[in-house]
Amino acid sequence: MDAFEHAKNIKLAIFDVDGVMTDGSLYLADDGQEFKAFNSLDGHGMKMLKRSGVELAIITGRTSQLVTLRASNLGVTHLYQGAEDKLTAFLELLEKSGLDPAACAYMGDDVVDLPVMRRCGLAVCVPAAPALVKQHSHYITQLPGGGGAVRELCELIMQAQGTFEMQLAPYLK
Repeated sequence: MDAFEHAKNIKLAIFDVDGVMTDGSLYLADDGQEFKAFNSLDGHGMKMLKRSGVELAIITGRTSQLVTLRASNLGVTHLYQGAEDKLTAFLELLEKSGLDPAACAYMGDDVVDLPVMRRCGLAVCVPAAPALVKQHSHYITQLPGGGGAVRELCELIMQAQGTFEMQLAPYLK
């Protein structure tokens, strides 16, 4: 089964942050303040995906107030930060949502994401991911993390579910 077929059944899209929603760079100031750059096109893709009926989640190993703010702005329903064991967070999320793993998409970029990627219905990674992560992915985005990869996945899911045109309609009046 190809990625498009897997995407037809997705009810929850889960994203890692560093390397997926960002380019993976960590900007740290002398005072310890952390900065991240998020892509506005990715963000709008997530908002359209949510409006199409797919819930959003973030599971990240780091903890940042920036991510809390970004998640709130995007309408992310489930946020797990400081999740060193992402599988535990994923299993908790499944229990909370009542969803089957096959109804979940997960987008990651490194080996720490593999335990979730190997159990979800649609495993996606970015082009910069290590070879092992690519081997366990149903889909490798053309665009890089922090540079449109998230939007690419959102559009793939909406296209597979027949909701993409409906999400674009308000902009084509």
